[in-house]
Amino acid sequence: MSENVVHLHKPTDPPTPDTAPTVLTVVPDAPPAGPVPLWVRSGRAVRHAVTHDTTKTAARSVARHSLYTFNGGRIVARRTWDGRTGSRYERMIRAAEAAGNLEMAHEWEEKLQRFRAARHHRRMDLLHSPMDAAKGVAVGAGVSVGVLVALGVVLAINTKDVGDVITPLGATIDFIALLIRIVQVVWGPALSIGPFLALFALWSVGRKQQAAPNWALPVNARSDEGEPITPSIVVKALRDLGVPALGRAIKEMGDAGASMLGPIRIAGCGVEVDVTLPSGVSTNEVQGKRRKLAENLTRHEHEVFITIPQAARTVRLWVADSGALDEPIGPSPLVTDESMTADYAKGKAPWGQDLRGDAAALSLYQRHLLITGLSNQGKTVALRSLALWLALDKSVQFLMGDLKGVGDWNMFDGLATTLIQGPTDEHVIQVTEMVEGAVDEMNRRIQAPPGTVFPPLIVLVDEAQVAFMCPAKDDQKRPYGGSKANSRYFMAVRKIHNQGRAVNVLMWQGTQDPTNENLPKLVREGAHTRASLALGTESQARMALGDKAVDGGAAPNLLRPGLDRGTLVVASDGVTIPAGQSSITVRTHYIDDDAAEALTDRAKALRDGVTTRHAIESEEAHDSLADIAAVVGDAPRVRTKDVLARLATRNPEAYGGWSFIDLKRVLDDADAGPYKSDGVMVVARDRIVRALADRDSGGSASAAG
Repeated sequence: MSENVVHLHKPTDPPTPDTAPTVLTVVPDAPPAGPVPLWVRSGRAVRHAVTHDTTKTAARSVARHSLYTFNGGRIVARRTWDGRTGSRYERMIRAAEAAGNLEMAHEWEEKLQRFRAARHHRRMDLLHSPMDAAKGVAVGAGVSVGVLVALGVVLAINTKDVGDVITPLGATIDFIALLIRIVQVVWGPALSIGPFLALFALWSVGRKQQAAPNWALPVNARSDEGEPITPSIVVKALRDLGVPALGRAIKEMGDAGASMLGPIRIAGCGVEVDVTLPSGVSTNEVQGKRRKLAENLTRHEHEVFITIPQAARTVRLWVADSGALDEPIGPSPLVTDESMTADYAKGKAPWGQDLRGDAAALSLYQRHLLITGLSNQGKTVALRSLALWLALDKSVQFLMGDLKGVGDWNMFDGLATTLIQGPTDEHVIQVTEMVEGAVDEMNRRIQAPPGTVFPPLIVLVDEAQVAFMCPAKDDQKRPYGGSKANSRYFMAVRKIHNQGRAVNVLMWQGTQDPTNENLPKLVREGAHTRASLALGTESQARMALGDKAVDGGAAPNLLRPGLDRGTLVVASDGVTIPAGQSSITVRTHYIDDDAAEALTDRAKALRDGVTTRHAIESEEAHDSLADIAAVVGDAPRVRTKDVLARLATRNPEAYGGWSFIDLKRVLDDADAGPYKSDGVMVVARDRIVRALADRDSGGSASAAG
């Protein structure tokens, strides 16, 4: 159904019929733009001229040469003042007192006394010098006239002419008159040129000393280096830190704050000084203003480190030379010294350098290890360099799992007993079974006779966060990842942490971006050596290193991601840490893949040959509970010792390494645990039969392997 639409508004322009003629509308051109006002064009020209590079260069040149002259005058005036007064000695005395070097201050005070005594002697001589000078001139003039007259007499005797007696004297007078005429001629121009020569001399002094601001200097002469660290600069930086109590205390001190400072010591590529804070100022107030303190010292934030020594109310400042931390530290001794060997028990791995420039070596003896940090900061290289050194001890065995799987550990193929590489859940399962195998080896070693010495077994898992975050579960619904009591990887690591070091079974882990989920608290606190690269937050730093290290000044969260790659903050008793500190910052040596290959080739040459497994092969399926029932037979009770012996005879591969703990675990899971009868532990047949019946009725089968 259609409806007629009635328009209530009449259109202004009625529609044109199709038969109407076409009307062409001519649109006139836009009027030409008016001329730009003169003042606008003039302003643009002036702005262009002012901002042009040539103008800036010329202005910078004028400022530079003007300041050369002005500051050259200041330098000359300062040198003159220092030469005529004892200000230089007083300056050195104050500096020595501020540095706490009282012996040096005493030496400069003695030099000042000698200078003042010599100056007093010279001034006293000036009282007699006018009379002595006048007498000297009179005597000199008389002697000179006498010599000239005597010379004239000799000349007159020779020439037979009496007038030649005064000839030498007249020649001397004529020469003096000539000198006077020369001075009269030169004096006028000298007065005009002299000021310009003096200005040129001042300019030359200023130019030689580069006495101009950095922005005014030529590009090739500019320096980005910070000022040298002196007592006055340190005190001024602390005074301007923005801590009211500290600023007031410094102003009220009679020595302007110099007594707060200990000696400023050269420490590697920087200097170190202890600062005793005045009453009312806490150390964390200074720690919290690290960036402002660094800028007050004309340094970047990463070039100043603040630690808390044992002395009360004291902070230790380490200030790097400007730009020194951006320079590489050189190759590892492992690469440069082909004769280097390793000793697990007594040696230390050459890991890098501390901030002082001293070698930082780490003892690995019976120490579990954890290295963490953000992604792509050098974690794998730092962890691998320790393994490369330890591989040079032929007694060391390795079980390795790389859950990144990009080939960073390929060079250990043929060196490690097990090497699993890959990021999938299947690889996590394999790595978990590898760690559980290490737990079984640990239990076997623990049951050995006392005094038995075992070779070191390093269980190394890189990218361990992948294992902790794995969602896979086994046949018994136990998760491989997580941090619960039934989490297989977590519990295996915890068992090694608890008892492994006593029998030289050690756990090394590398993780990324730590959280409570991907690095459980109990695991990270079980490591004896904890190291961290750059992190994002202070809470992550506490996870990585612990509260004690962070409260003592450790701050991996203040390292620069990307720029401080390979720099670690280490908390461990295996590395030499300055007295009073809880951590140390280490710049690790970089060992590339080619150098790592060469090192592992050397390590392989020390061994008879190692066959590396790339997967944990599952043992042949067997029913442990049924096997126990079979070896018990019809006897109502059998001693656990006999059960273990019978099981080992029945299936040596499956039960040859079993201990009482393994037997008890299987029986406890089936609610058929062993018990004590007549003073010995026994296994009851009726309990096993009941457990088998309950299991079969539930339609499940228990298999262990």
